[in-house]
Amino acid sequence: METPISYIPRIADKMLQEQLEASGVVLIQGPKWCGKTTTAEQQAKSVLYMDHPKMHKSNLLLAETNPEILFQGDTPRLIDEWQLVPKLWDAARFEVSRRRLPGQLIFTGSSVPPDMSELTHSGTGRFAWLTMRPMSLWESGESNGGVSLNALFKGNINAATALDISLTELAYLLCRGGWPGSLNLNPKAALLQAINYVNAVAYSDISKVDNIRRNSEFTRRLLRSYARHQGQQVSISTIYEDLEKNKIGSMSEDTIASYILALKKIFVIEDMPAWSPNLRSKTAIRTSDTRYFVDPSISTAALGLGPEDLKEDLNTFGLLFETMAVRDLRVYADALDGQVYHYRDKNGLECDAVVHLRNGNFGLIEVKLGGDSLIEAGAKTLKQLADKIDTTKMKSPSFLMILTGLGQYAYRREDGVYVVPISCLKD
Repeated sequence: METPISYIPRIADKMLQEQLEASGVVLIQGPKWCGKTTTAEQQAKSVLYMDHPKMHKSNLLLAETNPEILFQGDTPRLIDEWQLVPKLWDAARFEVSRRRLPGQLIFTGSSVPPDMSELTHSGTGRFAWLTMRPMSLWESGESNGGVSLNALFKGNINAATALDISLTELAYLLCRGGWPGSLNLNPKAALLQAINYVNAVAYSDISKVDNIRRNSEFTRRLLRSYARHQGQQVSISTIYEDLEKNKIGSMSEDTIASYILALKKIFVIEDMPAWSPNLRSKTAIRTSDTRYFVDPSISTAALGLGPEDLKEDLNTFGLLFETMAVRDLRVYADALDGQVYHYRDKNGLECDAVVHLRNGNFGLIEVKLGGDSLIEAGAKTLKQLADKIDTTKMKSPSFLMILTGLGQYAYRREDGVYVVPISCLKD
């Protein structure tokens, strides 16, 4: 008999607890396989699985005719895959309004409901939203947490030793991704998880989200194109030109846009919004979103790349490492009530990530695979951007950081820029 796999604590655990103390319903959303249900189960006192094979039909019928019965049970009560019946939203809002108590229900969903018109209430005052993503390296145990993002904002970090991760190991972690179910598998099986994920998206999930049948081969080609443009502010027209070379059936920019929207609804794509600071000069800021998947393993699986391929192409490795860094920064920023942005102006000055907190504090971050020359270039960029910010209208940066893939130590340079390996970063 196999030993049950124990729960691996997530950063979202505390966030869920806090939201349950404040709201009647907490909606946990995010991609499939990222651990939403398992995390919710840790705090739920009763559970209803909407898509349970034996109860699926009766659950759907009750949700349509007598939904309040589904909410009966010890609280917090977990309703898993609630989006199968969007009417549950309004029913839950009414129920928690009647009970007048926080922490009544947890909804989990791996897609946005296909027909939002069925929802008559926004959920304001009753619902709280919590986004989960695949695991950061801190959560999966591949970062020792020697440097805290929170401590960086407070300016009180010291030099730290990072986990000794080689180029080979980093390439594997990137291709494996942060899927919780892959952590206890052998390396070959773990890498297959990401491939299976992309297959599921192409064959099924992209069509199920809104019940529109989509071409699986075109989906694959779109995912490959998106993977090639990770970290870039490319337009739909650019992606169209990329796909036009291998056209399949009827395809237009509108078609591509509809596919991308479907991929966003199932949380495969999570583009990064542009940051608009107050600057001393009147430099025009590029406001296009930057293209990203929710996990770097989607890129490598879509491109058919493995760890050895990345080691042979360090340029591609560096670009896809940026997706890993953004994934981790988003997880950590959420815990600090912050958001991650990208900066680029018309003159080409670019900052890979800006973590901006609700209180107005922000940090500027350049992402580099490693190497002295790349670190120097990153530090120069950070200083240039920091000098352009009008500090009479907004705060000065709390920190300037170069987040690296390789490196044994986290330290502060003489110019004040921090160099932090990703294997020692946490929230």
